[in-house]
Amino acid sequence: MQRQYSVGWEWRYKVDSLTQMALGSAVSITLLRKQIGVPKAALLGAVLGTAPDLDVLIEHGDPLSNMTQHRTETHALFYLLLLSPLLGWLLAKYWLQPAWFARLTLAVAAVLLSHPLLDSLTIYGTQLALPFNNTPYGTGSVFVIDPLYTLLLLFGVCSAFVRPQGRANQWGLALSSAYLLIGLATQWMVSNKVVQQLQGEHQQVQKLLVTATPFNTALWRILVLQQDQYLEGYYSVFDGDKPVQWQVFRREQALLTTFADLDAVRQLNWFSSGFYLLEQHQQQLVLTDLRMGLAPYYNFSFVVAEQRDGQWQPVPVRQRERPTVRRQTLLWLWQRIWSQTQQPLTPWLDRAD
Repeated sequence: MQRQYSVGWEWRYKVDSLTQMALGSAVSITLLRKQIGVPKAALLGAVLGTAPDLDVLIEHGDPLSNMTQHRTETHALFYLLLLSPLLGWLLAKYWLQPAWFARLTLAVAAVLLSHPLLDSLTIYGTQLALPFNNTPYGTGSVFVIDPLYTLLLLFGVCSAFVRPQGRANQWGLALSSAYLLIGLATQWMVSNKVVQQLQGEHQQVQKLLVTATPFNTALWRILVLQQDQYLEGYYSVFDGDKPVQWQVFRREQALLTTFADLDAVRQLNWFSSGFYLLEQHQQQLVLTDLRMGLAPYYNFSFVVAEQRDGQWQPVPVRQRERPTVRRQTLLWLWQRIWSQTQQPLTPWLDRAD
């Protein structure tokens, strides 16, 4: 059965895989270049680095389950640690070098674990602690595709092919890791600023989410859940003391209450930590994950019920086609990063029209 993800998922998955392959290669080269050489270490790291994401090939019955069951057992630290000695033994046997077993096991474990740990820094949700708990961890401190992070890794890996004894690969790993730490620190700083502003505005806050916007860690998207509405705003590190400007979106509290026990709603409520939306579109009830995307472009929206003869009836979950992202959105992103505009995306697009 063809996997039903939103339009553009295949492209995003391939680019995300490039990052994981680069990270896996960088880690493997660092630990194994003396034993098996740079080319073999890079290839082994690339394969192991992207292997956990092969779980996207598993069909879980409907698009919402496919989404929430991605990054589960194949991303669980406990299972990956259990698997590492077996793979290390197989590799040692393949190369006829039993003395390499410990080194190969260490390298396999480091590469495999680097994948879910990096994933957990995105907002998607990675179930690191299975089988002990199924909490989907996701800090949102880095976007799923960040060119600067990937380029730092690729620079180090490519340099290792040119100068196998050089330290460029280690520098690439060190600088890319420092970039991730800077993202976490920046997210913390922005979160504190937003909390202070909300307190000064006497805004009611049920939940607060601060996440990196596409392709960078300079501009941050802020979501504030309230009783019957949610706020979306943006803050760039180049904004200085400028306050966040909020765009207000309504939440249909009656729908949220009526359908709170619907299986699909409960599933997304758990997976998104409550950052979801229920809306009526004509005769359809649409469930949306608010964490991923920029209003009005959300990556994951699902039809979960339909109105028939005036009554809502649950239907097999199906994913709605994602709106086409307009070229002007990238222009807004660029301008907003550099604080050249303070407008949120939607009114900026309306003005551009």
